Amino acid sequence: MKQLVLDIVPPPHPTLENFVTGPNAEVLAMLRALLVGESHERFVYLWGGSGCGKSHLLQGVASAAAAHHLRPCVASAAQMCSEDEAAQCDIVLVNDVLQLDDAGQSRLFNIMNRMRDGSGLLIATGPYAPMHLHIRQDLASRLAQCLVFQVKCLSDEDKVQALIMHAQTRGFTLPRDVAAYLLKTWKRDLPALLAVLDALDRYSLETKRSITVPLAREVLALLPKT
Repeated sequence: MKQLVLDIVPPPHPTLENFVTGPNAEVLAMLRALLVGESHERFVYLWGGSGCGKSHLLQGVASAAAAHHLRPCVASAAQMCSEDEAAQCDIVLVNDVLQLDDAGQSRLFNIMNRMRDGSGLLIATGPYAPMHLHIRQDLASRLAQCLVFQVKCLSDEDKVQALIMHAQTRGFTLPRDVAAYLLKTWKRDLPALLAVLDALDRYSLETKRSITVPLAREVLALLPKT
């Protein structure tokens, strides 16, 4: 068999619209309410395990902010915004507070204190509930005072349904057994699964063959697993 080179297409930019809701409908509804001013909450903390979608939600809020005339400030361990920068923004988004160094934690604590007496929204994420974070105690206490939501990982059935729905948006039907095979055999995070599904679609069109488990097996054999 002639080996083909299949490029994995980068997944689409994360938005609130392409977030696969699964068991997180309440979280998504709350974030949308914040953006349109239908919620009086100003401090939100999202926690959950790796791959549950916390970063996707933050990026989705950042993408949606402009449409609601809000200026976002996206911070992380690599680039924690300054207090002055935060003061000039309407929404401060902090990805994974556990990765902040001492200076970053101090800056976030000060930003939250300033916002309590002023205006603006803050949404932060982390892998654990606030009081289980190994960070400075006063910051953990501040985060515990936020509106706290656990972002739950998708079940296998949620992922199968997401793959089937993604296939429909691309104009083809994905058999359930193929979706289950990809989930069992390939990387389990949803962006990687969606990317390989796109490769499977292109391979099917190129070879003029129906999408089946044997075809999926061929495609996975041609793709690097890095």
